[in-house]
Amino acid sequence: MKIGYTTGVYDLFHIGHLNLLKNAKGLCDKLIVGVTVDELVSYKNKKAVIPFNERLEIVRSIKYVDAAIPQECIDKFEQWKKLRFDILFVGDDWYNSPSWAEMEKKFAEVNVKIIYFPYTKGTSSTILNNTLKKLREE
Repeated sequence: MKIGYTTGVYDLFHIGHLNLLKNAKGLCDKLIVGVTVDELVSYKNKKAVIPFNERLEIVRSIKYVDAAIPQECIDKFEQWKKLRFDILFVGDDWYNSPSWAEMEKKFAEVNVKIIYFPYTKGTSSTILNNTLKKLREE
């Protein structure tokens, strides 16, 4: 059985989130999704619009997701030590970044495959949030 793992904030859930989860599930037998807790969202200097418990329940309810759990630590390797997943799915914005070069080495040592998914062009929680702010100002 191939276990896949991915994480995200999943704020203002949109088609890009759904595509990622659907595509990830197509490449593994069991998909575990870490939903970023509110305290950790601040590492991006952001604040989630939707509270953590609601985001977790939304992700948990997606048919492609076998388990949704809190992501309380940004270190994916620490999570691997607990879950022992076989495949890690991440956004392609991390591809070839210095921090991920080191992470790739760690995961290669334990035979974890990293698959980079492209972001859905034209949609993101940031774009949705900015659009909502502009609409409220009118």
